[in-house]
Amino acid sequence: MTDTYSGEVSVGSPAQTRQLTHLEISKVSVGPMDNNAYLLKCRQTGDTLLVDAANDADTLIALLAKRTNGELGTVFTTHQHGDHWQAIGAVVAATGATTAAGRPDAEGLPVAVDVPLDDGDELVVGDCTLTAIHLVGHTPGSIALAYEDPQGHTHVFTGDSLFPGGVGRTGSPEAFQSLLHDVRTKIFDRFDDDTWVYPGHGKDTTLGVERPHLDEWAARGW
Repeated sequence: MTDTYSGEVSVGSPAQTRQLTHLEISKVSVGPMDNNAYLLKCRQTGDTLLVDAANDADTLIALLAKRTNGELGTVFTTHQHGDHWQAIGAVVAATGATTAAGRPDAEGLPVAVDVPLDDGDELVVGDCTLTAIHLVGHTPGSIALAYEDPQGHTHVFTGDSLFPGGVGRTGSPEAFQSLLHDVRTKIFDRFDDDTWVYPGHGKDTTLGVERPHLDEWAARGW
């Protein structure tokens, strides 16, 4: 990885890029809600996947032009909330990319979903495989993607289900309990502390930083 990557970006700032052995990850912030979009590129084959075409299609297309010669294989949408797909129509029209999203959230998107994802399904980006983790609570079909780097630690793209300081917003105590349970059992119980978390808004974090606070999150109820 590059030593300069911090995960701290803001609207209008340049994308930050980190180089793993097999995968390149570029992060950019777009739109009025400071949404993160992540461009993943297989370093061997050049195949690509965009996590959340959230807003500012021109910014995302410019990032593609810089990192992939304008090519894009797949647009993956973490969940159905509108701030995470404002640019999806323009990006798909410009690139012809395949679309993927959690099956229960697919009907909430403004484009047809070519690849509806269930828990445990895989998205392949060249030589790199990402696994879908279904996290119920923020929305019915929220999906995190986990890349278990064979030469390093795990990287998880969590959308709005996990942030520095807690899980994402939920609309009821039952939804909160569902989301906290899924995040605890499917992410914290599965992956090590050095796992890097890439959320849908704001700064990155690691599971090691957040793990000591799980009981606090449960007690506060949000």
